[in-house]
Amino acid sequence: MLKVGLFFGSFNPIHIGHTAIAGYMKEFTDLDQVWFVVSPLNPLKKRDTLLPDRDRLYLVELAVGDNDDFKPSDIEFNRPAPSYTIDTMALLTEKYPDNRFVLIMGEDNLYTLHKWKNALELVRLYPLYVYPRPGIVKKDNVILDSIIAKASIRRVDAPLMDISGTFIRNSIKRGRNISYFLHPEVWKYIKEMHFYEK
Repeated sequence: MLKVGLFFGSFNPIHIGHTAIAGYMKEFTDLDQVWFVVSPLNPLKKRDTLLPDRDRLYLVELAVGDNDDFKPSDIEFNRPAPSYTIDTMALLTEKYPDNRFVLIMGEDNLYTLHKWKNALELVRLYPLYVYPRPGIVKKDNVILDSIIAKASIRRVDAPLMDISGTFIRNSIKRGRNISYFLHPEVWKYIKEMHFYEK
């Protein structure tokens, strides 16, 4: 039985912050694999500046390469938008009954759980592996507190990664060379396709 960490995101684009966190989760926890679940549309985010689904998936494939510890997933592409984590987790659990799934999330996402669909059911069924995010402060919220109290949370002391997709996209738009923030093949493809330049 594989213990798999599911790392959800728009990955717009995938950058070294994502892969460093995934690598840390694989090497410093009990996870056997990390799957990058590319989300077509996060219900809490706007779609403007979002590359087409297949382009973002391809960038993840380039970043993962032939690393058997990582796996790109397009499981949400054929589901109704917006996609909800609880529904995708249920589908993956049904499709891969021999795997044990864990939800990987940043501390910033942990503190938005009260906005998620069926959050109590989600934390009842799946453990959360939470990595730190810079400058995140939890606000008082009774509903959130009740969800967190029922969750199985493993806080993972991963390095702080203050890199965002917004920073990457804005830097490319301004013509900056940010090749060191991206896997070389990802940077090469973004340049070839002129992604994020406008």
